[in-house]
Amino acid sequence: MGENAASKNCHNNHHLHNHHQVFDISIDVLPQNGSKCFDDDGRLKRTGTLWTASAHIITAVIGSGVLSLAWAVAQLGWVAGPAVMFLFSLVTYYTSSLLTDCYRTGDPDTGKRNYTYMDAVQSILGGVKVKLCGFIQYLGLFGIAIGYTIASSISMMAIKRSNCFHQSGGQNPCHLSSNPYMIMFGITEILLSQIPDFDQLWWLSIVAAVMSFTYSSIGLGLGIGKVAVNGTFKGSLTGISIGTVTETEKIWRSFQALGAIAFAYSYSVILIEIQDTVKSPPAESKTMKKAARISIVVTTTFYMLCGCMGYAAFGDLAPGNLLTGFGFYNPYWLVDIANAAIVIHLVGAYQVFCQPLFAFIEKWANQKWSGSYFITKEFNIAVPGFGLYKLNLFRLVWRTIFVILTTVISMLLPFFNDVVGILGALGFWPLTVYFPVEMYIVQKKIPKWSTRWICLQILSMACLVISLVAVAGSLAGVVLDLKAYKPFKTSY
Repeated sequence: MGENAASKNCHNNHHLHNHHQVFDISIDVLPQNGSKCFDDDGRLKRTGTLWTASAHIITAVIGSGVLSLAWAVAQLGWVAGPAVMFLFSLVTYYTSSLLTDCYRTGDPDTGKRNYTYMDAVQSILGGVKVKLCGFIQYLGLFGIAIGYTIASSISMMAIKRSNCFHQSGGQNPCHLSSNPYMIMFGITEILLSQIPDFDQLWWLSIVAAVMSFTYSSIGLGLGIGKVAVNGTFKGSLTGISIGTVTETEKIWRSFQALGAIAFAYSYSVILIEIQDTVKSPPAESKTMKKAARISIVVTTTFYMLCGCMGYAAFGDLAPGNLLTGFGFYNPYWLVDIANAAIVIHLVGAYQVFCQPLFAFIEKWANQKWSGSYFITKEFNIAVPGFGLYKLNLFRLVWRTIFVILTTVISMLLPFFNDVVGILGALGFWPLTVYFPVEMYIVQKKIPKWSTRWICLQILSMACLVISLVAVAGSLAGVVLDLKAYKPFKTSY
């Protein structure tokens, strides 16, 4: 309770500090480090801990990506599948620990803070790379919003279908259109998008993290159950057999599987934003490295279990989305719970990924049209039980348009696996590998052509090749999908 009162007090002081700079000498005279309310950059004290940071990362990482892993392992087989997952986890952990050192430019304890990924690129690399990074990052976040809309509609439909199927005693094939479900998801996101800031989302992250464990555990449990019923582990050392698919398909699908695994690990894109919620001392980078280690160990264990158990259960026929593969099995209510958990998780994850994009556009609009009443004016609205809500017209309009746009695009492109593969592949190399490596080289002044420099460049090049191969595989998948496709008419 004490801390809450203190933080409220700080919030009030903060407003005073902003509005009455002439009279409010007391706050300015206090050295910022000695202030109870403010961090060294004059912002309100950050309160994030190792655990909230880990929850944010786990929410971001164990996304719907986990559901396509059984399919990915089925394309690659018992040897390459787990090996590729393990390699991705090592690369992601290594590059994200390089990235945590870029939160402050210069000295890791007292250097200038970078609040976002783009700020870090701006202050360390500068130039055209900033625009490039921003473009890729925000395009990726936009794509993730679309991927999550598709995934949640698939899960809502799976619940509806399995109930309909059981009620009709298996007589009715229960074909449904995905559109109403995407619209429902969109309406929910329009409401939640009005939460102004990232730091007010901690509760959503915790709910989402719990949900991701729920559905991954159910998927894992059902996989184990199915293996027990089959009495054997399905699958082969080299993955889906030629004959089930043609040789060319096998190659493209293996490439696409790489994209799916990359997507399952892509969270570097919001790492710095999460780090900016962490309190210090100890230095933020220390806390964040620990959080990255905890999260990667947790998620990789989960991924290995879900991917491998799903493959063991279904063999070559592993479905693109693990839980819809169990759609009509008993206990079907358990599958329904898992699908409901996915929907709740995706509702939260959508916000965690979109907030940096929202903040970026709003900041840009504020700088460009600082005199505009529409963009800058905030209205206080009393919400019973919640206190004051600050309504901003620009935020209301732009975030609503954004959600509507992602929903419409999702209705046009409802191919979960291919979309996931393309997003994973496009974002993986530049954001997870290239920029962290380049920034680290500049920050630590690593001399060109030194052994360390060469090793880092080899890592970067290898990941670039994997990314390109995965994009090619996923595009081939979309081309196949489009042959049998009618817009807005998807039914399952």
